[in-house]
Amino acid sequence: MSADNLLIANRRDFLKTLGLAGGALVLGISSANAGVPGTAVGGILNINAAPVGAELTPYVIIEKSVGSAPGKITIMNPQPDMGQGTFQSVPALIAEELGVGLSQVTILQTGGEEAYGGQISGGSSSVRGRYMALRKVGASAREMLVTAASQQWNVPAGECIVANAQVHHKASGRSIGYGNLIEVASKLPVPTNPTLKDPKDFTILGKPAQRPEVPAKSSGKAQFGIDVKVPGMLYASVERSPVIGSKLVSFDDTKTKQVKGVRQVVKATRVLEENKYDGVAVVADTYWAALKGRRALAVKWDHQGLDAFNTVAYEQKLRELAKQDGVVDHTAGDFGKALAEAATKLDAFYETPMVSHSPMEPMNCVVNWPTTDTVEIWTSSQAPDWIKSKMADEFKIKPADVKVNITFNGGGFGRRLFQDFVLEAAHIAKSVGKPVKVVWTREDDTQLGPFRPMTFSAMRAGLDANGKPTAFQHKVISPSIDATLGRSHDAAKPDKTMTEGISEQKYEIPNVDNRYVFADLQVPTGYWRAVTSTTVAFPHECFIDEMAHQAKQDPMDYRMAMLTKESDTKKVLAKLREVSNWDKPLPAGKGRGVAQWEFFAGLAGQVVEVSKQTDGSVKVDKVYCVIDLGTVVNPDMVRNQVEGAICMGLVAATKQGITFANGQAQQTNFDTNQMLRINEMPVVEVHILADGGNTIKGVGEPGLPPLAPALSNAVFAATGKRLRRLPFDLAAV
Repeated sequence: MSADNLLIANRRDFLKTLGLAGGALVLGISSANAGVPGTAVGGILNINAAPVGAELTPYVIIEKSVGSAPGKITIMNPQPDMGQGTFQSVPALIAEELGVGLSQVTILQTGGEEAYGGQISGGSSSVRGRYMALRKVGASAREMLVTAASQQWNVPAGECIVANAQVHHKASGRSIGYGNLIEVASKLPVPTNPTLKDPKDFTILGKPAQRPEVPAKSSGKAQFGIDVKVPGMLYASVERSPVIGSKLVSFDDTKTKQVKGVRQVVKATRVLEENKYDGVAVVADTYWAALKGRRALAVKWDHQGLDAFNTVAYEQKLRELAKQDGVVDHTAGDFGKALAEAATKLDAFYETPMVSHSPMEPMNCVVNWPTTDTVEIWTSSQAPDWIKSKMADEFKIKPADVKVNITFNGGGFGRRLFQDFVLEAAHIAKSVGKPVKVVWTREDDTQLGPFRPMTFSAMRAGLDANGKPTAFQHKVISPSIDATLGRSHDAAKPDKTMTEGISEQKYEIPNVDNRYVFADLQVPTGYWRAVTSTTVAFPHECFIDEMAHQAKQDPMDYRMAMLTKESDTKKVLAKLREVSNWDKPLPAGKGRGVAQWEFFAGLAGQVVEVSKQTDGSVKVDKVYCVIDLGTVVNPDMVRNQVEGAICMGLVAATKQGITFANGQAQQTNFDTNQMLRINEMPVVEVHILADGGNTIKGVGEPGLPPLAPALSNAVFAATGKRLRRLPFDLAAV
């Protein structure tokens, strides 16, 4: 595929110039059934056969051949690519059934159009939410093309096969390209229940494959949001209070307007869900002029007492709140009675910090208002359809009048699910009356949130005389993401986002009482990669190890003894035991730890090996990961995603989190909010459990939650030191 095909194109203009009058087959999914990620989608329609006015989602477009040139094939990708590989994996679902290679097609990114249904890249939902529906789109097109060819050749359709964008008749050796069949095929009824390929016949799905966008990304030809330029564009940099929530009192832009290139200084509004934050935007001819002008501003803020907030006091507040009973997340048996009767009682308290998303591409957006009621947006976002709906709500315009151009995302991790940076840019551009590009600095990205919330966990367990668990409690003490974003929170109910996964683990413990205690927080928090499984898996799986140690049992044996019934968790741990050589003793000074986690996005388990160094530090030597998927699109991509998740998990476990003093985040850039360096990355060995069936689980997130507990358990095995607070310094364990 040429690099030009990888640039994000204007879909509306593209569809206008498709040449439908000259003949083209356009297949999609009925918008009446176009669900959200994870929802089944069906009802395949043919645009040429559909009633006038029918709303379609054209995922695959095949154009008529002209002369010797084959008909162009275009596949639409409805899931934004933030590095997780949806630019390959999602179109591959169609291409596999259609009988084309991705090198033979042009891939275009959708932009939140209603007809495509949910287009959110988040929750590890892209492939598992689209798998069957998009395969059906490709299979329907294939059957129509085969039928058209068989009629032309007067042979049974069953004697025809497809490959390389052609229909082949084996017996006669004839073949014909798709572009020469679309005139006939487009008039055929669309199969509503096409026959899907047997997985054993797959040529794309389940096979290692090069991602088509990588050459363009490597050469700098692929377009990210921060690369976008449009005619007449100005730049803006926004001064926002480091004490989030402060009100703007006044600003003096005298010195700012002396900076060459500065055009205007206007008030800005950042809309983060239900919260609105004040700012001052400096608009200039260049980004450097805008930033320089911003630094020259003199701004007065009313902190409204918010500058009293600090991490130390808030942590103590969470510890005090842990004394409350909280509300029940899940209960089974009689926890109180079982704990009272237990031969041995255990309790432990675990703490995890706030952390920043810190994608390598900072927030950015270009907005142009050609009229007062129509707007065009270019940005890196995980949620193009949410851009449309939020723009419509904020500016009282129709979603159809919001045109969104989604570029490649330079990382997301949940940060780009929030469209505050888009709405802020839209307000500035509307005020200025020209196209404006807003770019956040690294300091803006680090200090202004939303952050992964701080989460504490109080753990209790009861063991019988043989060390077998008879009672278990995991109490989560944390803010509510929804509440920090200004949404409603029912204090009488547990916030299931904050207790994610704690009551879904497969361990067979007869008496369970999991709870949630709400803690108010003025700082905005948001969904981080693997959401809050990264904060609750750590205490949960470390405490299982504490129980095993108390019982004087091997941590892997202890877990397996609680999994007498068949389950995916049991399979993962059994595989992990095998591939990590768990039962083979390690040399002195080394240790290994195990953890697993199952939640809405999927399931993975990890064994981490560490070694004590002569200077007293601990080195992470190797991570074994088993991820349970059922069905795999691209195993190379799975390994890449798991390796990335492990890297991110190591950062959250061992590097400085976000702390506050005087209402401000103390970390500003990568010197204080550190990332992992290449020499710190351990060897990673990834094993995929896949049965080749229709079970589909997520990839991007499950590899993250087990890392911190497996690492902590490994440190204990090597040093005897139990770590219950993140982050911990491996240089000073």
